[in-house]
Amino acid sequence: MPKVKKKKKNKVNKTSKANNTSKSKNNYTAKDIEVLEGLEPVRKRPGMYIGGTDVLAMHHLVSEVLDNSMDEVVAGHANKVDVKLIDDSTIQISDNGRGIPTDKHPKFKIPAAEVILTTLHSGGKFSNNSYKTSGGLHGVGVSVVNALSKTLDLEIARDKKFFSQTYTRGNPKNKLKIIKKGTIKKGTRITFSPDPEIFGSESRFQADIVYNMAKAKAYLIPNVEINWSCNKSLLKKGIPQNDKLHYSDGIRDYLTSLASPEDPIFEEPFYFKTDIKADNGNIEGIINWYDNIEPFYESYCNTIKTPNGGTHEIGFKSGVYKAFKDFTKLKYGKKSHQINQDDLFGASGSIISIFIENPEFQGQTKEKLSSVEVGRQIEITMRQLFEQWLSKKAKSAESLFYHAFNRSQLRLQNRSDQILDKSIKRKKVTLPGKLADCSISGNKGTEIFLVEGDSAGGSAKQARNRQNQAILPLRGKILNVISAGRDKIAANQEITDLVQAIGCKRGDKFNVKDIRYEKIIIMTDADVDGAHISTLLMSFFYKEFPKLIEDGYLFLSVPPLFKISKGSKIFYAVDEKHRDQIIKSEFKSGEVIINRFKGLGEMMPAQLKETTMSPDNRTLLKVQIATKDKNKTKKSVDALMGKKPELRFKFITQNSNRIETANIL
Repeated sequence: MPKVKKKKKNKVNKTSKANNTSKSKNNYTAKDIEVLEGLEPVRKRPGMYIGGTDVLAMHHLVSEVLDNSMDEVVAGHANKVDVKLIDDSTIQISDNGRGIPTDKHPKFKIPAAEVILTTLHSGGKFSNNSYKTSGGLHGVGVSVVNALSKTLDLEIARDKKFFSQTYTRGNPKNKLKIIKKGTIKKGTRITFSPDPEIFGSESRFQADIVYNMAKAKAYLIPNVEINWSCNKSLLKKGIPQNDKLHYSDGIRDYLTSLASPEDPIFEEPFYFKTDIKADNGNIEGIINWYDNIEPFYESYCNTIKTPNGGTHEIGFKSGVYKAFKDFTKLKYGKKSHQINQDDLFGASGSIISIFIENPEFQGQTKEKLSSVEVGRQIEITMRQLFEQWLSKKAKSAESLFYHAFNRSQLRLQNRSDQILDKSIKRKKVTLPGKLADCSISGNKGTEIFLVEGDSAGGSAKQARNRQNQAILPLRGKILNVISAGRDKIAANQEITDLVQAIGCKRGDKFNVKDIRYEKIIIMTDADVDGAHISTLLMSFFYKEFPKLIEDGYLFLSVPPLFKISKGSKIFYAVDEKHRDQIIKSEFKSGEVIINRFKGLGEMMPAQLKETTMSPDNRTLLKVQIATKDKNKTKKSVDALMGKKPELRFKFITQNSNRIETANIL
């Protein structure tokens, strides 16, 4: 009995201890409430303030400091900003504005500059007293930069004095002190290095991101001069070591830069600059349309880029579209009803920049504007302005209508909205019906001949080696892809068949493992039309499959133009010069019979096989892209195959002396 009692007592004690432990775990009291003071919340949860801790978030710190300098420019207190990328972890940004106030704050009893750098939701942008418009609605910008920087050096020129202060991870290392008196300069300079404890030891500033950020600001404010300098070791292609960014034509220059080298469908874009009846705001913008361009929309609020758009971008598009529909339905009737917003904006480029007093953004990173009334007023304003522009620019209005209408017809024709690449399924390939494919599986040793017309295709199909040679007849001349838009390319049946037969995706998505043949051979007639078709096909591969050419998959066949015979002796010649050489060397005396082939379709299958398709006798020319100066090659292709006849004429006149008269067909 005593043992039993003892055991029971121990059991009760264990249960009691378990209950006490459970109560301790569930005991949620005031002492568990953690209060983060000063800049602690920023370092604890940086993603809440800059959207993350990756490389893009690190560059957001640059944007915050640069935006402060641009606010001084917009307010009329500065006209110069310097951006200096010292190394891959340190950047310096300065302006010649008023300089951050250095006198003591009436509440905190420390210099105002220190308050701004160490206190969230502090600054001079919450009222209209210091800035009429600014991007600093949340008041966390430079204090967040300070919190997330390993070191930050602040320099201020103000009231004929030069001040300096250093911070480490958001905390002042010393007091704001005067290091020089009597200076006549004004402004603020901030030099900082993001903290590797936050962003990781591998995070580095990228010169192209910072340079393009500064360049965009210069386009938006024509009266600012942004001086760029960069450590030479950080330079990338197209990024200068030093540059003075100043664009007197502002967003007009910006649009030209973004759209280059594409040409607009009409020379004069729709440009506007006007007030909007909301938040004491104003808007400036520009839009133009192109035949061959991926659409782009750049939008800004108080010089801050809004990559996710927002109410200002929605209002702009909606106003322009409604004005377009109102104007065109009176003149073009039912045709106008077929055009949707994507048809109108699908091949356009636009930039809009608004300035308002109290912008509302989604999130601290300000990537999307959410000011509802501003968007509504922009729509009303754009509807009026664009309809007026269409009425005044009758020729441009007509060009724009047919541009949008043609896009709508292509969309309706291909209602599934699938571009060519999506129609290629490698696991279950859908091949064009007119393709005579190889009988062997895999692509080792295989060839595909691209021939013009059904007649030549018929001869080629009889002449081929069925095991490893495929034939794809093409109907006449394919589309000139250099001057055609993506929609026209996608809707062209011959190109669709060609891409499906080859089996791989275009452009950057090209994968050599997907290609269905080891050789792609262009086989056309040996005349002017044949040369033209070959040129169009080479242009297609150059634009859509450049890697295919670089890897050595594209060839030109060399079919004969003449058959020379005497008795049982037969020779074939590719041109007149070759014909004369054969006659002179092989037929010493007597008359010979010369037949000129009008096309591949006229040749007997056996002749076509012997002269052009059999690997034993044929001649193939490998198509290559000049690697020494690819830019020069591109310019030459654009001049010869593009839309501008004046460039074609210039190219021909400059190079005509390089062609022998005998070689002109």
